[in-house]
Amino acid sequence: MNEVTPDLVAQIATRLFNEVPGTPAPSTPLPEFAPALPVRPEPPAIPAGNSIPFLELPFNAPATVPTSIPIPPSATSFSDPARFGSFSLPTEQPPQDDRLRNFIQQIRTSHVHSRDGLCADAPEQNFLFRSLSSGRTTATGPRPFDVESVRKDFPALHQQVHGKPLVWLDNAATTQKPQSVIDTLSNYYSRDNSNIHRAAHTLAARSTDAYEQAREKVQRFIGAGSVNEIVFVRGTTEGINLIAQTYGRKFLQPGDEIVMSTLEHHANIVPWQMVAKERGAVIRVIPVNDRGEVMLEQYQALLSPRTRLVALTHASNSLGTILPIAEMIAMAKRFNARVLIDAAQSIAHLPINVQQLDLDFLVFSGHKIFGPTGIGAVFAKEELLEIMPPWQGGGNMIKTVTFEETTYNPPPARFEAGTPNIADAVGLGAALDYVSRLGLPNISKHEHALLEYGTEKLLKIDGLRLIGTAREKVGVLSFVLPNRKTESIGKALDAEGIAVRAGHHCAQPSLRRFGLEATVRPSISLYNTHDDIDRLADAIRRIMRMS
Repeated sequence: MNEVTPDLVAQIATRLFNEVPGTPAPSTPLPEFAPALPVRPEPPAIPAGNSIPFLELPFNAPATVPTSIPIPPSATSFSDPARFGSFSLPTEQPPQDDRLRNFIQQIRTSHVHSRDGLCADAPEQNFLFRSLSSGRTTATGPRPFDVESVRKDFPALHQQVHGKPLVWLDNAATTQKPQSVIDTLSNYYSRDNSNIHRAAHTLAARSTDAYEQAREKVQRFIGAGSVNEIVFVRGTTEGINLIAQTYGRKFLQPGDEIVMSTLEHHANIVPWQMVAKERGAVIRVIPVNDRGEVMLEQYQALLSPRTRLVALTHASNSLGTILPIAEMIAMAKRFNARVLIDAAQSIAHLPINVQQLDLDFLVFSGHKIFGPTGIGAVFAKEELLEIMPPWQGGGNMIKTVTFEETTYNPPPARFEAGTPNIADAVGLGAALDYVSRLGLPNISKHEHALLEYGTEKLLKIDGLRLIGTAREKVGVLSFVLPNRKTESIGKALDAEGIAVRAGHHCAQPSLRRFGLEATVRPSISLYNTHDDIDRLADAIRRIMRMS
């Protein structure tokens, strides 16, 4: 077994990329690598001297290499985050050497292992792949998150509104889409468009494969144990309604209790109110303190043997508060309660592993994580899906139909009646690929720095009241100004080219806790910059000076 060292990487890099054009390749073959964990079939053999078809990385391999190698943008759509983990964005200028393009294509289909398993959970060890593909590795390791490179991936950001460059700070409502997602949707409709399943033709096979591969990407992204635990829906709202109308209607009994927090979005309140009224269940609400944080002692007091379900947001859309869900799930499990997490506001910012958390249900929307609108996903434990009745009837969810009786398919098909939103599921898969390439830890670090900077800038504005000052937050900066209506503030900011949300944010109970009916809500994402925050603060000061 050859040890992967910086010297070996330098040798490989020199052999692959630093030859003089037209010079024959050296006759000495590159070192061979044998798989330590052959969890995938070995790819077809590729001639030695041109690529390394199978790479094994020591788990504690050094994180530096002596060279920096660019990657062409055309090679950035790595479709398997579980194999490649997180790395930085490529440089903009593609190399002219076609051998580099071929090498990157071969890397995409190779197997990258560490001795302790796949490298997705330890991207800092995956130095060989990063050095050959990211174009961001130097003698001191990978470069920091490059927001300017990220911004180039989002065409909608490069426009003017009212004659001024757009500042998109409405990310809690929806995120802009990277070119890779736009291209994926265009390519699907241009090439693969077909209904899925039960067809013998090629396009149906390609469309079915793309749809089911998207399901696999969701499974890996949230750490589910099986693709059978992933159900595609229109978004978070439909997902919660599905759970309420299936699990809730079947298992809630009179006197059972549903516990939720004051911070919930209406989508995680209204469906449970409807089912509770029908079934005779009771809703209990966890209060929050003046910072907008849930009060865990009061939560503990609400839990009892009557608690059937705990339904919580992971991050508040109105205040940005991150709930301590690991601790809250563990507390609920002591009473054998099921737990649902609304991850709409956290999915693009915070890593989630449903198995580690012992979650029963999780829901999120694709458009909150740079994917298309009209698509989302429900995770539910397989044993729960098996006993949950179908919600909607029609094609795809059935096994046999007669006029006397219908039998149903197993999950997840049982909960996906009719023609699904195939193209947008494929687009969601592309969005998850994009986020996985950047790495949620990198994204979180960048966004947290912006949140701290924005908090400091806004608090220096006389008269501005920041709503929600929890110690753990996603990038939400809700505020109000004295004697200014939120709608008028939103319109004044729009005139400056700054897009924010102004209103109750479908979270009225959380705002009423602070004596408010509405706030102005700038919200941060991975493509925002310090300049965006500066423009926001300057515009607010101008609004304050207006008569």
